[in-house]
Amino acid sequence: MRSPAAAIAWEFRQHHRWGWIALAGYLLVLATVRLLIFEPGQRVEFDDGESVAFVLAVPLTTTFLYFLAVFSYGLAGDLAARQSMYPARMFALPVTTTALAGWPMLYGTVAMALLWLATRLLAAWPSGVDVPMIWPALLAASMLAWLQALTWMPYPLPGLRVIVTVLWLTVIDAIVFTAIEYQAPEGVMLALLAPHLPLAFLVARVAIARARRGDVPDWQGIFGQALKPSSPRFLRRDHFRSPARAQFWFEWRRHGWSLPALVGMVLPFELALLFGFSDTPVIVFETLLAVLLTPPFMAAFAAARVSQSNPHGHDAHGLAPFVSTRPLSSPSLIAAKLTATIWSAFAAWLLVLAAIPLALQFAGALPMVLDRARQGIDIVGTPRAIVIVLLVIAGLMAATWKQLVQGLYIGLTGREWAVKSSVFVTLSFLAVLGPLVHWIIDNGNVQAVLWDAIPSILAVLVGVKMSAAAWIAVRLYDSRLLSDRMLLTGAASWCVAVLALYGVLAWILSVPFLPRYLPALIAILAMPLVRLSAAPLALSWNRHR
Repeated sequence: MRSPAAAIAWEFRQHHRWGWIALAGYLLVLATVRLLIFEPGQRVEFDDGESVAFVLAVPLTTTFLYFLAVFSYGLAGDLAARQSMYPARMFALPVTTTALAGWPMLYGTVAMALLWLATRLLAAWPSGVDVPMIWPALLAASMLAWLQALTWMPYPLPGLRVIVTVLWLTVIDAIVFTAIEYQAPEGVMLALLAPHLPLAFLVARVAIARARRGDVPDWQGIFGQALKPSSPRFLRRDHFRSPARAQFWFEWRRHGWSLPALVGMVLPFELALLFGFSDTPVIVFETLLAVLLTPPFMAAFAAARVSQSNPHGHDAHGLAPFVSTRPLSSPSLIAAKLTATIWSAFAAWLLVLAAIPLALQFAGALPMVLDRARQGIDIVGTPRAIVIVLLVIAGLMAATWKQLVQGLYIGLTGREWAVKSSVFVTLSFLAVLGPLVHWIIDNGNVQAVLWDAIPSILAVLVGVKMSAAAWIAVRLYDSRLLSDRMLLTGAASWCVAVLALYGVLAWILSVPFLPRYLPALIAILAMPLVRLSAAPLALSWNRHR
């Protein structure tokens, strides 16, 4: 290559050429619709605009998320690791640190700006809506620049990158949304956003300079001592009673503490709102809701470490020889991972359940919460209220554990393309989900159709789930990964859990307009089965490739 700019441009072009082709197709479709369907400068009516905006938001949001992943090298690194996500192989290039930081940020900024400008000019927007031209492009470029800078920075603790990035980008969003709420003109918006690009560049240059010289701080020893069990049985490491116990200890040491540590770092920032707004019921209950949703949310990031069997090797998703040659079967290796994740989720929720009442008490918001709780008890009755609270807590704990393990079967395949494809599909689903929910909420006819179709939709999903489970069970039986007794025990345990959940849901949802079979469908879909059952198959495939 003739220059650093050309070399880095070739990296983005060659490694993501299919994404660029898809983006070109998206812009071509927008231009075709604009030229053939709408006249130049035409604004569509409000009803049509809702559907047009919905169709527009899905690919636009997906492309925005894709750009975030591409230009921050998010598809090539471990978000939860301490090391910089900037590819280490590029540190050996004969270029300056300024070039390594500047060219990816410049390309990302230009790509974000062109994406917005092309969408702004080619798309058909609803009539009566004044769509700004410049500052949304600057906002998108600023978000990408800060994401690059914060993800390229080395951190002293695993997962701290997620905390810092989410909190900082949330602050930027809050400032922008506040300015929009007060109807700030475009000049003010530009003045608010313009300083972010040079500041992010300076942070990114410092981050790459530290990573390039191998400066990775390590606080794991400090927090590791605090998180180690004090029981003599755990402190004695001279031998283990069985290979399974040794594997469980190994899995816990590798990633068991990750989720409790992430949750413990986020909780103080969230609960601090209670001390400033203890007299505002809306903020208090929204804060409590955010705290309760924190473990499942953070579990999605901690899951990346759970599914990686060789995080420090060249092939992060392949099995290291140290793992693949252990005297344990693939189901035993999976069982150790599942046991470690259960204790990890339990430890995270102990922190949450202990912190909430303490924060409410010291903030002075506990009487207000108890008063609202008494009002709820008066409406539904004491027994039903207790069951609902326990069911919600149990459901959130189960959701936390499910987030940790539901992608296990993909990561254990050892196929990098499968892992990256799953991430892209997840981001696409999230991009579609927001506009879809908004469209449903604003359309009464769609709500009526969906309400009538809920039983049919759930029945189809149950059929798909049970068909996939039967196929996986046949594969497990043919491969002899699980014995007949284990297969029968697992199936019986799953049926008992479904029946128990069905009984609770049928008691809570005992209203005349809901059919009795609806709680049964919900219980079947809620209980994890297919992805967990596929994990031994994926690990066996990875282990013997």
